[in-house]
Amino acid sequence: QVQLVESGGGLVQPGGSLRLSCVAEGFNLDDYATGWFRQKPGKEREAVSCMSTTDFSTEYVDSVKGRVTISRDYAKKTVNLNIENVKPEDAAIYYCATVMPRGRPCPSQESALLQVIGRWGQGIQVTVSS
Repeated sequence: QVQLVESGGGLVQPGGSLRLSCVAEGFNLDDYATGWFRQKPGKEREAVSCMSTTDFSTEYVDSVKGRVTISRDYAKKTVNLNIENVKPEDAAIYYCATVMPRGRPCPSQESALLQVIGRWGQGIQVTVSS
């Protein structure tokens, strides 16, 4: 079965750290630029960050810039999203997604990124509370 699977969500305290992982089943995630998105209740899905196949990262949300790190773990074949100093407004369902076609870099604009997403993960809930 070809799919993306997110892990690492759950309850995070304000000021704490959030680490999410995305793994591909049925294909090699190293071959695809991979983005992380989030959707808050009543809001549209927004792009957080994207990692290209050449380890170039792009951030899209001003509210997480300086607090977010996206990375690839080539041994585990995952793309990870770390958010430091987590804030209540970081609570959302987080999704990973791959950019199509294989090898395409991450677009610099969020609107362009959304147009080239080929596959979405099922999403994982992140709750921020003390």
